[in-house]
Amino acid sequence: MSRLDAASLLAPAWPPRAKPRPRGRLLCLGLSATLASLSLLLFFALRPAPSPAPNYGALFLSLGSNDTAAAHLRALTLHPHVAGTRANSLTAHYVRDALSFPAHVTPYSVLLSYPVHRSLSLSAPGRGAAATSFALRQETYRGDPYAAAAAEAVPTFYAYAASGSVSAEAVYANYGREEDFAYLAARGVDVAGKVALARYGRIHCEDIAHNARAAGAAAAVVYTDPLQYGGAPGEAPFPDSRWLPPSGVQVGSLFRGVGDPTTPMWASSEGCERLSVEEAMRTDDMPLIPALPVSARDAMEIHGAIGGAVAPAGWQGREDSPVYRLGPGPAVLNLTYLGNDTMATIENVFAVIEGAEEPDRYVILGNHRDAWTFGASDPNSGTAAMIELAQRFSMMQKQGWRPRRTVIFCSWDAEEYGLTGSTEWVEENQEMLSSRAVAYLNIDVSVVGPGFLPSTTPQLDELLQEITKVIQDPDNSSQSVYDSWIKSNGSPKFLRLGDGGSDYSAFVQHAGIPSMNLVFGEGPGYPVYHSLYDDYVWMENFGDPGFRRHVAAASIWGMMALRLANDEIIPFNYMSYAIELEAYTKVLENGLKGTAVTCSPLYNSIRDLRTAATKANNQQKELREQLLSKQLNKDSMKIRQLNDRLMQAERAFTSREGIVKQEWFKHLVYGPSEQNDWDTAVYPGIANAIASARSSNTSESWKSVQHEIYRVARAVAQASAVLSGRLT
Repeated sequence: MSRLDAASLLAPAWPPRAKPRPRGRLLCLGLSATLASLSLLLFFALRPAPSPAPNYGALFLSLGSNDTAAAHLRALTLHPHVAGTRANSLTAHYVRDALSFPAHVTPYSVLLSYPVHRSLSLSAPGRGAAATSFALRQETYRGDPYAAAAAEAVPTFYAYAASGSVSAEAVYANYGREEDFAYLAARGVDVAGKVALARYGRIHCEDIAHNARAAGAAAAVVYTDPLQYGGAPGEAPFPDSRWLPPSGVQVGSLFRGVGDPTTPMWASSEGCERLSVEEAMRTDDMPLIPALPVSARDAMEIHGAIGGAVAPAGWQGREDSPVYRLGPGPAVLNLTYLGNDTMATIENVFAVIEGAEEPDRYVILGNHRDAWTFGASDPNSGTAAMIELAQRFSMMQKQGWRPRRTVIFCSWDAEEYGLTGSTEWVEENQEMLSSRAVAYLNIDVSVVGPGFLPSTTPQLDELLQEITKVIQDPDNSSQSVYDSWIKSNGSPKFLRLGDGGSDYSAFVQHAGIPSMNLVFGEGPGYPVYHSLYDDYVWMENFGDPGFRRHVAAASIWGMMALRLANDEIIPFNYMSYAIELEAYTKVLENGLKGTAVTCSPLYNSIRDLRTAATKANNQQKELREQLLSKQLNKDSMKIRQLNDRLMQAERAFTSREGIVKQEWFKHLVYGPSEQNDWDTAVYPGIANAIASARSSNTSESWKSVQHEIYRVARAVAQASAVLSGRLT
């Protein structure tokens, strides 16, 4: 029996039987009763008034510490700590010791990737006989306190890039999107066998490499354009401003899948079935071509040597950049990459606060720990916030607090390679999580600047709004986070969790668990993202001077966990879901005008979801009133049954078969875009079917669109049935 199951057996099955009262004379009984009454009156007259129940929410907020968050971030970012290295193992042990609760490490053996050799040179007519060889090195900056540690960083590379050498003309492909390669084809620019030069800004590196390969390119080179990452012309880069220095390089992973590549669709547990490394590296989720990330400085030199037609205005760079041309050539790039794709051990760290009344219900908080370099923003701003939050919980525990439900802290490993640590754990524990997980609350990059940007599944919207109203804006003490959120957007702006950007993916898109992700600032697009310059100095001077945003992030995160772990009735409201699905369907319907496809099945199921959400909300209100009036015990089965329905309704939006051609992704409402892993697609299966139908325009393809609409309608109908608690 697990420790989490044992608590329910500790309470006695019935109260001990009272001892029989001895008989005596009536006079003695009367005198005794009189004395007892007088004693009781004196007791109540002289006893001090009972202390009110502690307000643990207020206590939690009062314990926030800027210094604690800063100290943990400094400790976590002393050295680069990429997954699978000794440095990252040391950070795992640091987090385990800092979390203050019973903790353990769960290792997994997974396929990771490291560079062995890289080279890139440029030659072109008119540039002389000698080719220009690029250093492929990020320079340390003036007064850099981490200059010595910077030498420990893994050289700039792309994980899982194919090993090989290519010497070919360069072609400029803008952002490397499908439409960019289509434009080149329409202009007669031949990409086949060439080296595609593309810039970050619209899609992530794995999709750029995939699109380049699909267009026939032999290799890809991707750079950080000053237009997006360099600030205004003449503006000094970091350390004088927040902008990326000219030698800065954004590294990353080119794996388009999730989890360990050798265990697709199942967990990487000991003794499990595996693909060989060679088999895993040959799948379509791998780039299958050599690729390198380069700096803006190197890219500007390449641009200066590319000829051909001038690129369109939307493809040009900053005004002080050279004119961008399409090519091909006459610039020739000589690229060599040799990688070490090898099995390595990663370590997830867990700390558990066992619930007092419902230990078998889990509120899960997670953040990944591994970083491509120092990782001050990504991800250790989130790690520092999680430790600061956990230490507040520890102080509350010493003052008598214990959550109703179990709280689990998770420090994930190898997120940067493909959400690996969290995916393997969810796959290994999916059946348990399916019946027990209340919600998953994620923070990846917690702070990169001002502004508040939350992402949720819709039933958490109302709760998050309530909580942000009691959290002070870290940049304006006269108002709440909610106030600034409203002023910035006109109304609360929620993103949805369909993209593959962080560790919520396995929880939402694979297991159907209500989830949330928070960030203060611009999110993954901040200038020093995935570069050597994402260090403590950048955070201290530009990301969060004073570390007030770290404390605010921890406060929102922790208050969400407190409410979900402590409230007798889980504070979910599915009406937001119904309203949003109806809005999505109207957009879908407008896009299908002129076809024979109908959205009626979807509208009908959403109408049922509205009815079920109304019923659940009314029951929540009624049960809360009964709790307040003491007509209902907080351990009533009525509450347990309603909570189970609120938990399980999200699971019903998933399908065992998953999305066509993306079978790991089970959620039929939110998933990643087929063209851009970092974009959320609403009704992803329907969206993919429509794209295919518009391309082929056959009756069979439009029939597939109708089938996908019915699939989503069935999922919504199942969610309605679960939420209302009815059988047909």
